[in-house]
Amino acid sequence: MPNFFTDNKDLVFQFENLKLKEVVEIMEDGFEQAKEYNYAPVDHSDAMDNYRKVLEIAGDITGNIIDATGSDVDLEGAHFNNGAVTYAEGTQQALDQLTKAELMGFTLPRKYGGLNCPMTIYTMAIEMVSRADASLMNLFGLQDIAETINKFSNDEQKEEFLPQFASGEATGAMALTEPDAGSDLQAVNLKATQDENGNWRLNGVKRFITNGNGDILLVLARSEEGTKDGRGLSMFVCYGGEAVKVRRIENKLGIHGSPTCELQFNDTPAQLVGKRKFGLIKYVMDLMNGARLGVSAQALGISQAAYEEALSYAKAREQFGKAIYDLPVVANMLIDMRVALESDRSLLYATAQSVDMRDKLEEHAAHLKAQGRDSSDVTRRQKYHSKVAALLTPMCKYTLTENANKIAYDSLQIHGGTGYMREFKVERLARDARITNIYEGTTQLQVVAAIGGVINDILKEHFEEKEQQQYKGNLQQLADQLKEIRELFLDNLKYVQDKNDKNFQDVAAKELVELYSYLFVGYLLLDEAQIEPRKVFIANRYIMSAAAKARKNAETIKNGVFADILHADEILI
Repeated sequence: MPNFFTDNKDLVFQFENLKLKEVVEIMEDGFEQAKEYNYAPVDHSDAMDNYRKVLEIAGDITGNIIDATGSDVDLEGAHFNNGAVTYAEGTQQALDQLTKAELMGFTLPRKYGGLNCPMTIYTMAIEMVSRADASLMNLFGLQDIAETINKFSNDEQKEEFLPQFASGEATGAMALTEPDAGSDLQAVNLKATQDENGNWRLNGVKRFITNGNGDILLVLARSEEGTKDGRGLSMFVCYGGEAVKVRRIENKLGIHGSPTCELQFNDTPAQLVGKRKFGLIKYVMDLMNGARLGVSAQALGISQAAYEEALSYAKAREQFGKAIYDLPVVANMLIDMRVALESDRSLLYATAQSVDMRDKLEEHAAHLKAQGRDSSDVTRRQKYHSKVAALLTPMCKYTLTENANKIAYDSLQIHGGTGYMREFKVERLARDARITNIYEGTTQLQVVAAIGGVINDILKEHFEEKEQQQYKGNLQQLADQLKEIRELFLDNLKYVQDKNDKNFQDVAAKELVELYSYLFVGYLLLDEAQIEPRKVFIANRYIMSAAAKARKNAETIKNGVFADILHADEILI
């Protein structure tokens, strides 16, 4: 019986080497919650045992139930009839199983029926769900909506909405984009107005809304009359149903089990979340960063599935009297896929842990302040982790979603002509992968989001500390390669800064972000290779390849090729 947690040695390795002790202690109120809930952990070891059991349950459901119906869900898709949306049969069965297993409130507090798990543990579950059926992740992964309500809503709203999410009674959607407001959410025009009693009503259209048929919607709307930018937008929560009309669902290339809806709000009753005018600049940014982490995990799940399909097919398919697995050109593709897969997993869970540290330190600081205690040290550390998370989140989405497309493409290539046929799972994986580097911010926008942290070299102290570390055996040679990449980065960063040209910085951003990612991931893999011999090969292959790519990045920045981009209007017209 397959289990997508216990069968995945690299995922288990990541779990066993998580550094969540401080996060868990904050979440468990110093393990005082065990006095109120007899199933709450009494110490860190107990908490990790609980998380492992939860992941094993998720691994069993994804490996034995969800994976078996993924192809049928893709063929059936979501249904739309007379304004009503229904899920594919397999999608509904999967949601029912996840609900029965009490896995629909991963990060929510126990008082609302949640599991009180760190975001990192939830992200591992998202990876497994996505490996089984990427479209289901778009429903399971919307637990971020509940987390946003938990962070920013008042107590009455939490009591009303969160138990519905945790129990699986309600699904959700984040209604952000509009026909004329995609990546540029400052252009949102859906109106929020108050009646004479102060009650809010929503009117307008939203488009490309994942699970727009959901029971509870978070809606970005223009609450300030006469405004045209993000400062006039607020966040609202409302129920779907009669006051929210689903006008249609989209006919998509992939992720067919996930309904993508166009919505019409007709004087829909709504409640303000948090403060007016903070909808985009605070709440949506927090929500989208969570969604970007989720899509990164989705991409990794697709990558894992595509790699498994390619490996299995290569071992079974014979040509010229032997399995194509034994052909060096095919073996090399599989090795590159495996290295990308494991390096991506290292980046994902480093990012998730940084997000957990940011969020839980913020909660801890607020708790200390409420008690009248000194929170300055916690606040200082929280600000650092906030900067790191703001860098790693877009870097992670950029890297993992681009790699998912490459791994799925290569898996299909290994299958040859048969991979192009509907009978083989890899065809679906290639289609599903394609959306990951588009939605929740395209790859190009991830570069824009990451470049500020790169220009400011916010990981400077981290890299300097790593450069002083001594690595055993041949790993020191790899560490020396990373030092050379660091020198290339600093030299090119200075080159860009000395030009004092914002346009040039913009076009050089992709190369600089990639250089920075090679360093961060490279050191992650080196540290892993110190404790796990199997990781030595992964670290070696990744770092040697990164060194070659880094030289190309550096040459691209300095060789004048960007002059063409800077004058694109003269060339392309």
